[in-house]
Amino acid sequence: MNQSNTVRVRFAPSPTGFLHVGGLRTALYNYLFARKNNGVFILRIEDTDRSRYVEGAVENLIETLHWVGLVYDEGPKKGGAKGPYVQSERLDLYKQHAEMLLQSGKAYRCFCTSERLDEMRKQQEKAKISPKYDRTCLKLTPAQIEQNLKNGLPAVIRMKVPDGAKVSFNDIIRGNVEFESDRLDDQVIMKSDGYPTYHLANVVDDHLMEISHVIRGEEWLSSTPKHVLLYQFFGWDLPQFAHLPLLLNPDRSKLSKRQGDVAVEDYRKKGYLPDALVNFVALLGWNPGTEQELFSLEELVTQFSLDRVNKSGAVFDHKKLDWMNFEHLRKKTDAEVLSILKKLLVEKYGKNNFNDDYLSKVIVAMRERVSFINEYVDNGFYFFQPPTEYDPEVVKKRWKPESAAELTALADSFKQLPDSTKEGFEQALHRVAESLKIENAKLIHPLRLAVSGVGGGPGVFDIVSIIGKDETIRRIQNAIETIKG
Repeated sequence: MNQSNTVRVRFAPSPTGFLHVGGLRTALYNYLFARKNNGVFILRIEDTDRSRYVEGAVENLIETLHWVGLVYDEGPKKGGAKGPYVQSERLDLYKQHAEMLLQSGKAYRCFCTSERLDEMRKQQEKAKISPKYDRTCLKLTPAQIEQNLKNGLPAVIRMKVPDGAKVSFNDIIRGNVEFESDRLDDQVIMKSDGYPTYHLANVVDDHLMEISHVIRGEEWLSSTPKHVLLYQFFGWDLPQFAHLPLLLNPDRSKLSKRQGDVAVEDYRKKGYLPDALVNFVALLGWNPGTEQELFSLEELVTQFSLDRVNKSGAVFDHKKLDWMNFEHLRKKTDAEVLSILKKLLVEKYGKNNFNDDYLSKVIVAMRERVSFINEYVDNGFYFFQPPTEYDPEVVKKRWKPESAAELTALADSFKQLPDSTKEGFEQALHRVAESLKIENAKLIHPLRLAVSGVGGGPGVFDIVSIIGKDETIRRIQNAIETIKG
């Protein structure tokens, strides 16, 4: 625990690609815990496994955290008193600490080749012994070690796990957790390339950054006794641990790509709101103790506590997420939707050619018909560009041999309108239908097809009044020329 008693927590992802929703939950719980306790939320990049490093992943992580509103206090690009916050920039620190363990006899050099280790594991599997290093190199004399190093033999450094001991720690979520040391491996803590493994780097950084609470996923629970031993070897106080429950598919298997999207990026592309995703992820394992289901980030900060986090796995229910997204979208003001819509148009078309008044009318027309923010652009595309094709099913059902002549008469009537009011279009259509002695619907359906290219959406008079008289006439003429039959 740090000396100041200030809550200091960290989110420490590896830059191996996009941010997993499980990673988002870990980041969120750390953030909420820090904010609730007037603490410090740190972002640390754990990039010591160079084989899994993905170019651009750090920038994506930071941008994704920014998108969901999780602002870190110390970390890459921001700095802080305990930096650097990227592990590959801290290699000298890990070497110093590995050397300290060698000097105190808590670690030893291992020169075994990967071939020898593979053979050892095969023999252990045959004998049905759980795989574990056999300590061959622990028997080396100082002179032998010296000679091996002189000969340039590659070596790793392993921690020396004490025999016959019990390793225990208290977990805020799980209570007292105990492991037999005889079941633990002499873990490699420093690789032959001079990079530390996760275990050493993690413990050294958490201590030097004065992390008070280590809040991370359940998958790290089995590594924690090794971390506890490293703290003991260095003579350091333990942080408080809290291991979060697994995220599960509806069939209770571990959440994985095979059964659907797992990256925050995927949900962002599909048009989920950051507030809805954060709200949903917060409830994957944490129970507020009330009937409330919809939370803003600010409300989550005031209500969150680790003692209401469950031990058992949390099921990722996409239907619940969809419902939450719809509810959060409904709560947004027209001004908030307008701001997002303008960004979406730039993303999709490279620019936004429409003024706020025009877009506000689109929002009013579409609001009750969308569950996702990007549906304003995807489903209501005809507000932003004329249709280039027409739904063949709707053409077959709604476009008759006489439709071209009837729509020509309608366009002529629209030309006489002094302005583009909804009522004006409606009255003009009624007059034309009456003069042609046909039902209104016989004009309404082909008109909708002509101006939108599809058979559904907001009321057709809403559409034409928004795109305006001249554009409506242009689209009618284009449809007449394009649709044959």
